Amino acid sequence: MDSINLIRTLKFLPGIIIGLTVHEFSHAFVAQKCGDTTARDQGRVTLNPLKHIDLLGFILLLVAGFGWAKPVEFNEQNLKNPKTDVLKIAVAGPLSNALVAIVLSVIFMLWISAGIDHYARGNRIFMEILRYGIYINWGLFIFNLIPLPPLDGSHLLLSYFKKYPALYTGLYKYGSLLLFALIIGSVFTKINLFPIWPLIQFLGDGFLALFGFHF
Repeated sequence: MDSINLIRTLKFLPGIIIGLTVHEFSHAFVAQKCGDTTARDQGRVTLNPLKHIDLLGFILLLVAGFGWAKPVEFNEQNLKNPKTDVLKIAVAGPLSNALVAIVLSVIFMLWISAGIDHYARGNRIFMEILRYGIYINWGLFIFNLIPLPPLDGSHLLLSYFKKYPALYTGLYKYGSLLLFALIIGSVFTKINLFPIWPLIQFLGDGFLALFGFHF
């Protein structure tokens, strides 16, 4: 890895670490609120990144653009209202990333409006880190809503198929393989099978524009 790519990777790090940590913490926190203490007992109701980041998944996210954190476990039988609580736990992660992206957008705009010399190297790097963090968290928000296991969006889809056991089992069993195949296909064929960047850019640039910043 040359020095330019190394510097760029380091600028991605804060956004990735914050995004993954808040995402998994939100799953664990909502699961606890819904009556299941599995995640709490495993030490996952925390903002300590070391409790949530999977080393291999983290490295792949940096070098290949896709990866994963440690999944938060919960026992559906312990939930107060299993049918709806599962959905609450599922959407908590992506929604937390949307919130992080919005908060970072506000910080970005406050920094812009503070009248600081934005061309100074340190300030410019800080602004780039903020923008990367904004786009990364919008990316986590969108990607995790894809309705394929093991992504969070799969819970929204599978909940409607429980009345069809064969279809439910098939989606649950082969959804992960399909997702993996699509990711590998995107990497090796250079064909974007997940055209989510336009949505990321729309949300990222759109919220900055909403707060008064125009490119």
